[in-house]
Amino acid sequence: MRIGVPKEIKVHEYRVGLVPASVRELVAHGHEVLVETGAGAAIGFSDDAYRAAGATLLADAAEVFAQAELIVKVKEPQPQEWARLRPGQVLFAYLHLAPDPEQAKGLMASGCTAIAYETVTDAQGGLPLLAPMSEVAGRMAVQVGARCLEKEAGGAGILLSGVPGVPGARVTIIGGGVVGSNAARIAHGMRAHVTVLDKSARVLNALDAEFNGAVDTLFATYDSIEATVVESDLVIGAVLVPGAAAPKLVRRETVRRMRPGSVVVDVAIDQGGCFETSRPTTHADPTYVVDGVVHYCVTNMPGAVARTSAVALNNATLPFTLQLADKGWKRACAENPHLAAGVNVHAGRVTHPAVAEALGLELWPLSQVLAAA
Repeated sequence: MRIGVPKEIKVHEYRVGLVPASVRELVAHGHEVLVETGAGAAIGFSDDAYRAAGATLLADAAEVFAQAELIVKVKEPQPQEWARLRPGQVLFAYLHLAPDPEQAKGLMASGCTAIAYETVTDAQGGLPLLAPMSEVAGRMAVQVGARCLEKEAGGAGILLSGVPGVPGARVTIIGGGVVGSNAARIAHGMRAHVTVLDKSARVLNALDAEFNGAVDTLFATYDSIEATVVESDLVIGAVLVPGAAAPKLVRRETVRRMRPGSVVVDVAIDQGGCFETSRPTTHADPTYVVDGVVHYCVTNMPGAVARTSAVALNNATLPFTLQLADKGWKRACAENPHLAAGVNVHAGRVTHPAVAEALGLELWPLSQVLAAA
């Protein structure tokens, strides 16, 4: 199979769909890998490294899209990329379609088969292709939150860890999954006062056991969220409903009651955000202020540590990429229901239930597509 890797064009996105080590694996399986010139240069993966791994370098993205049967990307395709996709072509990338009806329309109009990293599942009910970036984002959330709390960054001028005689910051994390648990580890390690809210007793018990009671855990209700958020210096939104838009758990009036100079980091912004005051931002212009509260809502947070993120992502995606390339997407999905869960759009129709519901579109069950094949 011909596999294409275009250079990412989202603002300040330096990750790459396939690193040279992944290219070498695919070539060893008999596939041809077409890489756009400079695709990995920003994070130290030179064109020569790709050539040494067996890739063919192409001058621009248009050539990659035109020749490849399978496109492997990181972030969702941008409008100019929708136009380059075609019927019969497979796209494998993060899509986050639930809060993005325009992208959904673009993918449907292209006729391609779009497989989303974030809805591929595993036997334990997890999201294995989202997990590595959630780990990165959770750890980064505390790092960027601490920076935003600094006075010249717009914050209240609070050191996250505090110093002897001065207490550390109060950090609230809404959601105790992969993002939330990683954020809690970093915030606790930095000696902040940490509270995690979740609606799963199992998750709260696991966090309590991990931290031996040093991190406070609360059952998530509107009351507990509101009461905790208004007393916090840093609030991290870490909720996830696979494939669906994030629920708005923090209302505008709650943000209004937060202390001036407090900080919100909404990691759920890829799925629309869990604060009513959230709107997408970029690494070029990452923050804005609402009612005196600094909001950091960058939609590709792991892109800031692009080399670490690209390698971690490839470690997770490569086995699935190999299945798609070795078997073709229909056979691969028929044999692997976890990969099949990643198919969001096929031949102009939505095939994922949560995406169809979020966008108010008719669902074409993937089982019907595979049966027809």
